[in-house]
Amino acid sequence: MAIFLPRITQAKKILRRSFSNGSSSPTSMDIPKGYFAVYVGEEEKRRFVVPVSLLSQPEFQELLHLAEDEFGYNHPMGGLTIPCSEGIFVDLASRFGAV
Repeated sequence: MAIFLPRITQAKKILRRSFSNGSSSPTSMDIPKGYFAVYVGEEEKRRFVVPVSLLSQPEFQELLHLAEDEFGYNHPMGGLTIPCSEGIFVDLASRFGAV
């Protein structure tokens, strides 16, 4: 019988992984099923991989509206870019168990 890590522990490890603009380019294979990449930060963007379940949270939807207002549907980083500080994003994600 195999023992698997709880999904929450795995999600925390994935969320902690981030890439700066200068690092090797991540691929879609870096993102497990049920997750998506977001780029967060005011000047230098950091990449976070978060669970899709975060999309249903009203607070996260407000951030999506801000992103739409600022970037429209053109996200130059290749993933969803959210115009807020890393601290605000990490605080929000941790409230919903994504950190």
